[in-house]
Amino acid sequence: MFVKFVQVVFLISAIMAMSPEEKSKLRGQVLDMFKHGFGSYMKYAFPADELMPLSCKGRYRGSEPSRGDIDDALGNFSLTLVDSLDTLAVLGMFDEFEHAVRQVIQHVSFDRDVIVSVFETNIRMIGGLLGGHISAKYINSHHPLRLSWYRDELLVLAHDLGLRLLPAFNTSSGLPLPRVNLRHGIDLTLSKSDRERFTCTACAGTLILEWATLSRLTGNYLFEQYADRAMSYLWERRHRQSNLMGTILNVHSGDWIVREAGIGAGIDSYYEYLFKAYVLLGEKNTDYLARFQEHYSSIMSYVQQGVAMVNVHMHQPYRLAKNHMDALLAFWPGLQVMTGDLKPAIELHEMLYQVVKKHKFLPEAFTTDYRIHWNSHPLRPEFVESTYFIYKATGDPHYLEVGRTILNNLEEHARVPCGYAAISDVSTGQQEDRMDSFVLAETFKYLYLLFDTSPHRYIDVDQFVFTTEAHILPLDLFAFHVNETLQKEFDRQTLLSARLYEQKNLSLTERFNEKRAKYNQCPAMDDQFQSHQYKEKLRRNIRGDQDMTETVTTISAIEPEKRSKNESHNRLTALEFSAVNPDHITQLSNMGIQIQTMTDGRVQLIHNSATAASHEDAEDGLLFIQEMIDMMKNINGLNPTSSESNYHVPLSIIPLIDNPEGKRHSFAVGSAQFGKQLHGKSGIFAQLYVAQPFSACSQLFSSHFLHSRIGIVRRGDCMFIEKARRLENVHAIGGIVIDHNTSLKSSTNGIFSMTGDGNNDVHIPVVLMFKEEAFHLLHLLTKYPNLIVYVGDERCLKESFYEQLELLESLVEPWNQITNRWIYGQMSLFKKRSTCPMVPEKLKEFEQKIQSQLETIDTPPVVQFEHFTDTSTESKLYDNKSVDEITSQLFASLNLTTANLGGQLYNIEAYRSALNKVVRAAIVSANQSLAANNTATQNQEQEVEIPVIIEQEPLTTTADTREYTEKRSESEEKS
Repeated sequence: MFVKFVQVVFLISAIMAMSPEEKSKLRGQVLDMFKHGFGSYMKYAFPADELMPLSCKGRYRGSEPSRGDIDDALGNFSLTLVDSLDTLAVLGMFDEFEHAVRQVIQHVSFDRDVIVSVFETNIRMIGGLLGGHISAKYINSHHPLRLSWYRDELLVLAHDLGLRLLPAFNTSSGLPLPRVNLRHGIDLTLSKSDRERFTCTACAGTLILEWATLSRLTGNYLFEQYADRAMSYLWERRHRQSNLMGTILNVHSGDWIVREAGIGAGIDSYYEYLFKAYVLLGEKNTDYLARFQEHYSSIMSYVQQGVAMVNVHMHQPYRLAKNHMDALLAFWPGLQVMTGDLKPAIELHEMLYQVVKKHKFLPEAFTTDYRIHWNSHPLRPEFVESTYFIYKATGDPHYLEVGRTILNNLEEHARVPCGYAAISDVSTGQQEDRMDSFVLAETFKYLYLLFDTSPHRYIDVDQFVFTTEAHILPLDLFAFHVNETLQKEFDRQTLLSARLYEQKNLSLTERFNEKRAKYNQCPAMDDQFQSHQYKEKLRRNIRGDQDMTETVTTISAIEPEKRSKNESHNRLTALEFSAVNPDHITQLSNMGIQIQTMTDGRVQLIHNSATAASHEDAEDGLLFIQEMIDMMKNINGLNPTSSESNYHVPLSIIPLIDNPEGKRHSFAVGSAQFGKQLHGKSGIFAQLYVAQPFSACSQLFSSHFLHSRIGIVRRGDCMFIEKARRLENVHAIGGIVIDHNTSLKSSTNGIFSMTGDGNNDVHIPVVLMFKEEAFHLLHLLTKYPNLIVYVGDERCLKESFYEQLELLESLVEPWNQITNRWIYGQMSLFKKRSTCPMVPEKLKEFEQKIQSQLETIDTPPVVQFEHFTDTSTESKLYDNKSVDEITSQLFASLNLTTANLGGQLYNIEAYRSALNKVVRAAIVSANQSLAANNTATQNQEQEVEIPVIIEQEPLTTTADTREYTEKRSESEEKS
């Protein structure tokens, strides 16, 4: 009875409304906190980009030790001041706002030789300038005596900065490069380097709000056009089965580099901008809402597990990618509120609040059982943002108490004499000499709005959309006109930029000429959400230290229902394990499993429960070891009960050639967990053709030459099954994927099986071949353009030969229209030539070799490459030579010097160059042979030119940016 009484009292106290006086007092406290932070920046740091609150000085780009990518947000353009402009307006600090606008106009310039992040510069600087411009116009319209001197100078600065970011879109995909030099644009050579050619999904997909606003305020349509094109390209790169997105991709090719799908770092604001673009721009001529709804459905199906939001593999969405979450996902409940999905928003927010109460701040990363994974906290705003939007939607006083907790923690642990310091370790409270601009731009803005009255007293924020940096953009963009003189100048610059950036000299589109109606987006409020008691029941289900992935609540059943471990726990299985996947190595380490490589190349797994991350992980480790033992038994034929074990049993590729040494080559290859399976069945005989492009991640050229052949492609840039689909679409009968790792060999490493994406719609066999063996096979193809190979189970070679004699005859002598299949297989009849004069000699040779040498199959070391020499005299050059000596001579024969190798057998650049030369030679040889065959059999009068393309280089659409800058300067001087 006492327990029930305590629960009732707690429930009543939790829903008791906060008095207006107390709410006003907290609002005043937030205002004081902002003034302390902003005043410290202006006193100790301005015009620097950031305040260093422990040192009481400013942080300039290049003057302090580099912090890596974090410093890409800095450009020596008074970042914190620009980022804080509309916060001053929202908080009603009109005097300070007017002074800040003057300071920006006087001191901020973008003609600087500095490389900045396109993403950060857009959301903080362009967003800050637009928010400041909109605030200035709004304040002047409501208070005509204020800012009467303002002539849209902030908009001019935003337009200039936008033009300086445009060169980043000089890519064939339309995705922006991650960085750009504000004075010189981009270096086309540097743009293809590893650091510059990769970007995150959020980085490329968080432009449309600011750039569409910039287009519609200035008339320069390029900004919205380029941002929309990037969004559309990202949509096309989604996984078509799961509708999920990865986090990092190649800006030139669009290939996914990191395929983890979630809602946190690297992808968060992409989803936010899809929905908010619909709110700001309307649905006409766009499909932002439809895209968001597709993504949202998939996220709630795959990424949400219990109440947690975890990362999964975009192509295998039921597989967990990691067991922790990052703080950036805290924006999600706020976005869910805007879409009307209140129940999961309340539950996820409560889970995050439990983490905050346990550690005082939301750690940068934390596990599903509330433990710290990454212990820093830079005073991020996302959790405050969601708290504000849920309170705005529900009016539940619980969220005012959450805000009070956040406020008190900031005051107690982050406030210092010169501002607010980031927390480097939430477990100890250790501070860091850092105050990011978003602390003033977002954290204090949302805290203030949480405790403000509704409608808000200074700026009616309900008439605006908040960007991901909390800058305000008006729902009615056409209400903010610029003066006629400035509009003419914008039109002139638009024409200049169109000539520079548009090859087709596109004209202004009609879509900017009509005014679109805008409607505020309100959450769908069911009757039950009017009750604070109901929302409190939802939150109570989340409280406690249970694994958040096991918490499931339903509207009909409020009490928590825990899923069984088998249903809720995504553990790495032995079948999924790959020894070259670093994520798998990390997962094994968490299970207490260590990997040791033996001298003979075998891998040994050692399990120690004491080293596991948790008791549950240790149990998972035991299950994994048992699965591995069972799987190895199946592979060795001790207990062949599982068909899945066949995936790990090697198949073979056997070239059917006449070898002077009397040995037949056999290359071990791995199979795929999709497509036609060849274990214990007849294999396939076919000729080979190297696919173009070699990656097979886009439309294949010369597809008619792949018809009824086995296509050779390289690993990387897209999934195995995507390559297989493209090969099957052009009617190839099989595929060989060449691995990219030069150090792996079938003789010392296990054969890998290729996984699919859960949708097995491929019907051709596909195998994986190590690069060394592939090097040998490709060289054979250059010597024998019509080379025929057998792909399949080596034990079924003889049986497959006799089953497919008619096919083999058509490959050996395609012009022979007479078949005599009754005679094949009879060795005695082969000697009586008069009995069957039409039997091809080459086919007889194949049978004789299969019959007489089936037991002498040999896999020669790839470094010998005896087929690189055509005479017995030259082959003696390799006698009694070491592996290094043979390899050096081999590469020298391909016009590579030993200096290129650096004395190393596996120098990757030399190896890649050598492989590419062999691939090119194979393509040229095959094309010449095919062209000759076509001429002989079809009497073609016109020779067909076959393009020799290994991989498409990214196309450029604009002139060099330095030249552009010079031309623009000359044009401006003339004007």
